[in-house]
Amino acid sequence: MSCANVKECACPKKTCPNNGKCCTCVIKHKTTDSLPYCLFLNNEGDKSIKNYYKKLKERFE
Repeated sequence: MSCANVKECACPKKTCPNNGKCCTCVIKHKTTDSLPYCLFLNNEGDKSIKNYYKKLKERFE
């Protein structure tokens, strides 16, 4: 599988080996049941799906 890497990665974790490699990053997060920082910026360090739903609920209550 090949994909074009992004030119400017939105992820603040510049030391991550997957920074700027979106396809690899998404596959990694799929296997760990978590969200990449670029999709879930206000996560307070917890990128779990459970926390994502919690944050959504807080936002819309």
